[in-house]
Amino acid sequence: MGTSAFHRGASAAADEPPVPFARTEICPEARLAAQLVLESGWVSAGPQTGLFEREFADRVGARHAVAVSSCTAAIELALRALRLPERSMVMVPTLTFCGAAQAVVHAGLLPLLVDVEPGTGMPSAATVARAAKDCGQPQAMMVMHYGGAPAPLGELAEAAGLPMRRVVEDAAHALGTYVGDRPVGALSQAACFSFYATKNLPIGEGGMVTTDDGDLAESVQRARLHGMSADAWRRHLPGGRWQYTVDDAGLKANMTELQASIGRAQLHHLSDWQHRREDLAAHYTSRLRAVPGLALPSAPPEGRHAWHLYAVRVMDHYGMHRDELVARLAEQGIGTSVHFIPLHHLWYFRRSALRPPSGLPGADGLFPQLLSLPLHPGLTEDEVDRVCDALAGLARGSASGAAEAPRMKADSS
Repeated sequence: MGTSAFHRGASAAADEPPVPFARTEICPEARLAAQLVLESGWVSAGPQTGLFEREFADRVGARHAVAVSSCTAAIELALRALRLPERSMVMVPTLTFCGAAQAVVHAGLLPLLVDVEPGTGMPSAATVARAAKDCGQPQAMMVMHYGGAPAPLGELAEAAGLPMRRVVEDAAHALGTYVGDRPVGALSQAACFSFYATKNLPIGEGGMVTTDDGDLAESVQRARLHGMSADAWRRHLPGGRWQYTVDDAGLKANMTELQASIGRAQLHHLSDWQHRREDLAAHYTSRLRAVPGLALPSAPPEGRHAWHLYAVRVMDHYGMHRDELVARLAEQGIGTSVHFIPLHHLWYFRRSALRPPSGLPGADGLFPQLLSLPLHPGLTEDEVDRVCDALAGLARGSASGAAEAPRMKADSS
């Protein structure tokens, strides 16, 4: 009866609408703001971009914010602004998105891959110190707040033997993250945010560099538009001059008015969306804590988790491999993802990055376990319950498991 009961449940789930891993939330005000920009006749970088920069800087407690085309561009531009010698070593967690490390390479620098702790998905002072001992003193480091959990910036910088002015944060997951009592945004030399479609502040594409360093902000501002001393908006304002200078190499990496107008409108909803993410994460935890074989993320003892991801670990005693679980959930219409394939598992970084000779065992052990569950402000409690019921049923594969899931639901209400 156990197996047939599970299959009946799966068949019923097939009649329900799917639960996608992510849905992009675009508020009505953003749609109107985009329409007004399209009607204005000016859609490249202009006044909306400047307003978004000021409002975003205020939001994260930074003196300066520079809007760019992506978080990847933000990281590259921030690293370029450090003015490091070519091929300087920059510490990068091996468990991160490939674009973050590519930004290091494109900035003319050398990624030094650092192992992570299985419990956090992030480097620790011990893994950082080991990488520095094995590979030599780095000139800078990139710290990622995995999933939105706060990374211990000060401890990591100290372990690397680096001042905070040589630390750049990959804050793609960290809008809404607090380290201690301070929001991510002005804790290091620069923080780099993402506005990709799945992020906590979704625009579709776009990024931001925030900093308290005026010289770094000016450097990024120039470099995002070919290194030019004045952008088109300033050159074409009444009284503006067409002349400009180029003193350094730059990129074409500016944000558009359309993106900035959407971002400004979305920013008004960020607090509500963050509270919603916290509530959904708590609901997941209450439903899944009794499921055998799943290790759950937790809120930090200090600071604040942004809950960009709800990433669980599928342990050996769950009863099936993570990849099989992904397929079985997909059969029930439930979308999932994996964050991330470690960089040293990718051919390009095997030849373009340094690795400690002792290997990266923490990431190697963690990667086959990682599974990110659906989490976004539009997710409903019923959808979370569907995901949790499926995970509970698959963990047991028996009538007792199928019966247990509704009991867990009742207990959590």
